[in-house]
Amino acid sequence: MGFFSRLFQPRADGAPPPEDWTSLPEGQASELVLFDEEAHRLVAQFDIDAAIVTHERWLPWLGEVLRGARDERLRPEVVAEDTCSELGQWLHGSGRAALGHFPAFDMLMRRHRYFHQQAAALIAHAEAGENPQAEQAFKSCQHAPRQVVLLLKELQRGLVRKQRAAGRLQ
Repeated sequence: MGFFSRLFQPRADGAPPPEDWTSLPEGQASELVLFDEEAHRLVAQFDIDAAIVTHERWLPWLGEVLRGARDERLRPEVVAEDTCSELGQWLHGSGRAALGHFPAFDMLMRRHRYFHQQAAALIAHAEAGENPQAEQAFKSCQHAPRQVVLLLKELQRGLVRKQRAAGRLQ
């Protein structure tokens, strides 16, 4: 059982997940469980592989900004909004509707939002010629996209396992 799969368990008490994204749910955690129709709908709505590939491209783009490249599409005020990406739109829309009840979903949302905030700070500092601050912002945002990708991959593994199990039952 993977580390992140243990996080995709609904809370038994129905309470919202803790603000501290680093904590695990209390008690025995189990694999991600989605109802068959929910899993199929989620896979049909959103290409997790494409989201992973797109999200992994952010760090090289930001590395170029750190080295002095300017891209008009990477404006700090736009990048700061975590809904500016396809992943962010899905997380705030149908992803929340399908998975918002899992504690790890909120962790995914927070890590995604944090990444966008740090990326926007990097761009703003780089544009202002504040290289030490830009480098610090780059260091701060390097870990968050990896966590987002790990959470997405774990989500994908859980969905694939659920689809396989549903196929065996038919």
